Amino acid sequence: MQKFAFTPLNLIIDIGNNSTKLFLFSGKQILLHTRKTGNATELIDEWSKQYCIRRAIVSTVIDIADEQKRAIESHGYPVLWFNNATRIPIGIKYRTPHTLGSDRLAAAVGAAEEAPGRNLLVIDAGSAITYDIVDKEGNFCGGNIAPGIDMRLKALHEFTSRLPMVDKEGELPAYGHDTETAIRCGVVRGICHEIDGYINEYREKNGEVFVFLTGGNEKLLIDNIKNRIFADKFLVAKGLNRILTDYDHK
Repeated sequence: MQKFAFTPLNLIIDIGNNSTKLFLFSGKQILLHTRKTGNATELIDEWSKQYCIRRAIVSTVIDIADEQKRAIESHGYPVLWFNNATRIPIGIKYRTPHTLGSDRLAAAVGAAEEAPGRNLLVIDAGSAITYDIVDKEGNFCGGNIAPGIDMRLKALHEFTSRLPMVDKEGELPAYGHDTETAIRCGVVRGICHEIDGYINEYREKNGEVFVFLTGGNEKLLIDNIKNRIFADKFLVAKGLNRILTDYDHK
């Protein structure tokens, strides 16, 4: 058993489109994290028996069954189900806050926690890519949603008759020298140009901006982006931990 087995911990459960990410926090420090494809109920059960979990927060971008909800809530500690009605430590200027995804909000909170008092561009490169703005007063101002790397690769294959399905991992020259590299470069480098374009546009209109890059594909992108950018793959988890901690203190 780990040396922190008896330390009161926050459990962060981040359910995405393809996998579930689990984190254990002590204060602001991540002590343990993992990713599991599909339903993570059994792993949550194991952690709940093995560690001293004080409270938990669940963020999900998909609908989950009532049975799974009951299983998550069955361990004796309070569980906060995060949604757009949950109190958060930033303001919301979005016209339709009820439609905001929990992952977008959590990433914005995490960014504001890491770089307070600055204009922020938060880029989450997962199944979709979101570009969200948090102003220096700590308000979520809105953003854009675009297809992610895997979605673009799949679309090129499925909506054409001859283009193959290409793996996102592999050779990435400046310009493709065969069909495989042409597709991969077109998608990955195209997204990098897209990111640089958003950063440059924001700076032209609003001045300096601090840029965060998170999500499952940040490693594929970070080295090919020209602008200075801060990669933090745990940004959503940090935001969820902040939200959960605030709830406990209110």
